Amino acid sequence: MSSKILFLEDDALFGETIVDLLEDEGYEVEHFMNGQDALNATFATKYDLYLLDINVPLINGTTFLSELRQSKDDTPAIFLTSYKDKETLSDGFRSGADDYMSKPFDMDELLFRLQALQRRRKKHDALSVGKLVHEPFYKRVLYDGEELELSKKEYELLALLMNHANAPVTKEFILDELWSHADGGGSDGAIRVYINRLKHLLPEVQIDNIRGVGYRLVS
Repeated sequence: MSSKILFLEDDALFGETIVDLLEDEGYEVEHFMNGQDALNATFATKYDLYLLDINVPLINGTTFLSELRQSKDDTPAIFLTSYKDKETLSDGFRSGADDYMSKPFDMDELLFRLQALQRRRKKHDALSVGKLVHEPFYKRVLYDGEELELSKKEYELLALLMNHANAPVTKEFILDELWSHADGGGSDGAIRVYINRLKHLLPEVQIDNIRGVGYRLVS
């Protein structure tokens, strides 16, 4: 399975060069020219890697990544930027970056760094709960060996329930973990909608409603 990359870069020519390079290496790339469009995309799509310029329109790269980190998104991120000063470098890492490359850079080095991030992420073992298997690096859940077609919130909720299998997961904890001000917050009703979708998708998986408390996935 190829890794899906969100690429934030407002230089069209440079962006096209990077997209061509990565697609030739088997990556799936979605290129955005401004931070707002990129942020909107993260609400609906699960990405494996972020490649981010800093000085882009609407929402800059560091703010974009900070908002994602605050919403519990730990997807690996590399900044690609022409800035070389220590203050910008520090801001980038404080916002949650895993790596940093100054333009111009060697294209092979970019590929090496992407591969290194992938190797580190893959060291996180997959979690199995009955016939369900959560693969965090690929941000996917398998059932009986088949990948489930999940929205971002469905995936996040199912992964959360799996991480706490056989234990009650409170509604308050779900809201704190899966919703933030950036995506409009959440509600008990929203949780019920996603729980019902999971039950419909996985009729053989037991997800209990615990009255007045929350939910429990039973292995």
